Amino acid sequence: MKLLWRLSREAVRYRKLYIVAILSTLGLTFVNLGAPKVLSAMTGIVERGVDAEGMKRIGRLTAILVALYLVRIAFRFMSNYLAHKAAWYLVGDLRTRTYDKLEHMHLGYFHDKQTGDLMSRVVNDTRDFELLYAHIIPESITNAVTFVGVLVVLLSINWKLALITCAPIPLILCSGVIFAKKVRPYFRISQKMMGELNGKLQDNLSGIHEIQSFGREEYETGRVDEKNFAHIRAMLQALKISAIFHPSVEFISSLGTILVVAFGGFLAYREGLSVEDIVAFLLYLNLFYAPVTGLANLLENMQQSMAGAERVLNVLDAPCEIQDKPGAKELRDVKGDIRFDHVSFSYQDGVPVLTDVSFHCEPGRTIALVGPTGVGKTTLTQLISRFYEPGDGRILIDGQDLNDVTIESLRKNISPVLQDTFLFNGTISENIGYARPDASIEEIMEAAKAANIHEDILAMPDGYDTRVGERGLRLSGGQKQRVAIARAILRRSPIIILDEATASVDVETEQQIQKAIAGISGKRTIIAIAHRLSTIRNADTILVIEEGRVTEQGTHEELVALGGSYARMNRIQMNAAAQGGVA
Repeated sequence: MKLLWRLSREAVRYRKLYIVAILSTLGLTFVNLGAPKVLSAMTGIVERGVDAEGMKRIGRLTAILVALYLVRIAFRFMSNYLAHKAAWYLVGDLRTRTYDKLEHMHLGYFHDKQTGDLMSRVVNDTRDFELLYAHIIPESITNAVTFVGVLVVLLSINWKLALITCAPIPLILCSGVIFAKKVRPYFRISQKMMGELNGKLQDNLSGIHEIQSFGREEYETGRVDEKNFAHIRAMLQALKISAIFHPSVEFISSLGTILVVAFGGFLAYREGLSVEDIVAFLLYLNLFYAPVTGLANLLENMQQSMAGAERVLNVLDAPCEIQDKPGAKELRDVKGDIRFDHVSFSYQDGVPVLTDVSFHCEPGRTIALVGPTGVGKTTLTQLISRFYEPGDGRILIDGQDLNDVTIESLRKNISPVLQDTFLFNGTISENIGYARPDASIEEIMEAAKAANIHEDILAMPDGYDTRVGERGLRLSGGQKQRVAIARAILRRSPIIILDEATASVDVETEQQIQKAIAGISGKRTIIAIAHRLSTIRNADTILVIEEGRVTEQGTHEELVALGGSYARMNRIQMNAAAQGGVA
């Protein structure tokens, strides 16, 4: 009931459509209740003998019956269409809201989630709301009103026979409760398996190059087959229970009909129950048991829709750990002064990633982060953009604690260039212009020139209108990184984060990109992560990070003279370069 109440709050935006649909449903129900009464009255006239007056009455009743059936068409149209209209608009809203919620979740939320499973929640599971609001709820209202209405009519015809009619109802309700408890877990598993299947398909299609390169097609087909049939087995388990429940309900309802016919015959013999009343009773009997037998379908559909709704609401109700606190201010007129004040951070309790990190970067300066893989360099830059929040300490930009400013205004002032460059499946100009949607093509070209990608673009078949493919598959690694650098340059933000931005380019292109970066040095604050020490020689400050701590700090010359970890890394890379390696 809590879940139903929670779901009803989601539909309140379309209450006008639902009210009209429900009123139409009630009108349809009353028409259905009235038609058998007219038919039984016509039967009574025929039973008593038809004369001229009787023919007139039959004519009037026939006209009333035709009118009722015409009105029923109108009510059915409004009931069905308006309920579906409201339900599908609700589905559309929920899909957008679910996606929007995912878009604003902190990065840690996605660590143990599959993309395909989240896609399944946004697309497949939200669709189950249509089943709930366009079918289950309207039909439940119709069935409830029909059941009560028919029961009242049956009691008015013959209360003894009406009570006999109700005899199977407790058995049907008990079986319905048992069915609901048994079948929902299988629908939950089915929805979960569908999400995992989508996740596997998404993963495999993204890694199709690796699958074919290592000859793992048969293996991956087997894994997809396994998840595919896990979903099918769960569905079949649910359908097996349904296949037992449906005929059981029909059998119990049939017993009720048999009891009515037998007891009705007895009453006709002993108490002189009229043919008109017997005909009316039998006509209403179909209406009486229709909602009861329909209970089986409603319960099955409800369990399926509830299973999907739970998965959607798990996303919508998930706490967003990183959000603006009350009274947060916009970060304005940013100069780019960055300060870490005794910052510590861990993804899991007891497993520190950064420990007591402190440093200061003045506006327009370049600070470089070096050290072994996995020591927290990328985490440090993500803390600046507030994708995560420090466990201890503070991070300040222009003297303002990041926790006191809005996330949107903070990220507007930071442009990232990541090692794993992501490009959208659009044109090159769209990908560069993504940083500033209002940028002109001339500004996009200037940014491309600064990133040394302009000439490459002009050499492509459609120039700046060349489509890059999914994740930029049509471009080389170096081209993708230079497009990403152009995107960052175009944004003109005061802070730029370069996470191994030159890792996938050759030495010549690296030098040209370094010139482009040098062109903005002094104008913007740059935080650069690098393994090639040659790319950060000219940084104003170099931080050596080992095991989550800043162990050395200074310029290139100062750190070489210090003779510590940095000097050792520099010596190794210089020796590799001298022997024909890559510096």
